[in-house]
Amino acid sequence: MKDMENIPALMADIGARAKAAAADLAFASAERKHAALIGAAEAVWTRRTEIIGANAKDMDFGREKGLSDAMMDRLMLDEDRIRGIVDGLRTIAEQKDPVGEVITEWDMASGLHIKRVRTPLGVIGVIYESRPNVTADAGALCLKAGNAVILRGGSESFHSSGVIHACLQDGLRAANLPEDAIQRVPTRDREAVGEMLRMTETIDVIVPRGGKGLVGLVQREARVPVFAHLEGIVHIYVDAAADPEKALKVILNAKTRRTGICGSAECLLIHRDVVDTIGQGVIRALIDKGVEVRGDSTLMAMEGVVEATEADWGHEYLDMKIAAKTVDTIEEALEHIRHYGSQHTDCILTEDDAAAELFFTRLDSAILMRNASTQFADGGEFGMGAEIGIATGKMHARGPVGAEQLTSFKYLVEGDGTVRA
Repeated sequence: MKDMENIPALMADIGARAKAAAADLAFASAERKHAALIGAAEAVWTRRTEIIGANAKDMDFGREKGLSDAMMDRLMLDEDRIRGIVDGLRTIAEQKDPVGEVITEWDMASGLHIKRVRTPLGVIGVIYESRPNVTADAGALCLKAGNAVILRGGSESFHSSGVIHACLQDGLRAANLPEDAIQRVPTRDREAVGEMLRMTETIDVIVPRGGKGLVGLVQREARVPVFAHLEGIVHIYVDAAADPEKALKVILNAKTRRTGICGSAECLLIHRDVVDTIGQGVIRALIDKGVEVRGDSTLMAMEGVVEATEADWGHEYLDMKIAAKTVDTIEEALEHIRHYGSQHTDCILTEDDAAAELFFTRLDSAILMRNASTQFADGGEFGMGAEIGIATGKMHARGPVGAEQLTSFKYLVEGDGTVRA
């Protein structure tokens, strides 16, 4: 375990210990998992000064790497954000334990009684970039669902993630659960990622959480099943029947609250009937807030709008930039989103119920919203306490992945000497 030079041996050891821990966790009581999470929350708060000190090293590293302002914001931890981590751990702790939940049950004419019940997935590998809070979120959600987890955070958050991981292990020890239930890859070496993607004997599923480059790499090279969390190319469509006040409030929040998160709005589609009213007001407000608006030929008539190129459609900026386009109909907006979107989160602003119904029916994004900021695309805001990511695929988990989504199921079949004719 101490040999950092031999990455394959290091990862094989981590995987074997995770698999053994998963076997114990599969039947760990809800009370012990709850105790571990509460203990971890207390440790994070107690060690907050240590976490902030470690984060300062990560911020220095990020500046040296030339990270963008948005990425630096993702990386930064202060006392308020640490309080958010603590609150997330406590919320997950208080949720109903999903393991063993009876999803459905029924009787057959043959005399069989059949139940479908939730069961852990086993060992989950989480590969993520920058945000150190993912260490706590992923570790806690996997534990709640009875899974062991191997965490491989980004090189930028190496020190912060290390202390947060130590807090999670404090909680495991206090609850008398195996420390190997939550392991962290103790090296920045990228070879460790490649090893994780090939660990079919010990890892049951990989969850990548990061930019297009990371997710694409994982999807191309993984031999382990993947829950894909693709980029958030988030669209907001301003319908002809949008309320001006709601539109302004929602769009400003969706773009500027935190530009570096996957729920940040990246493209604005404005119905031509309201371009000169709602459109003017929204774009002027965005520019006043410091957002660079990249618009089509119609919107270029507005002062301060920069000309959009083809590359701006379907682009995830994660910055104070937004693409904007005029559309003649809701159908044109839907076609644009289907072509350029990432099936992550899309929103309609309208007071017309029929338009909203059409938007919800015709699009197949993991999250669809009406008259609400896309910054709510977050497991914590969905009542999950936190999320391990927002899955944009269609197999197994989709949308915010919380503890319940980190389970599979098995069938329990009971008879009374029952035989098949």
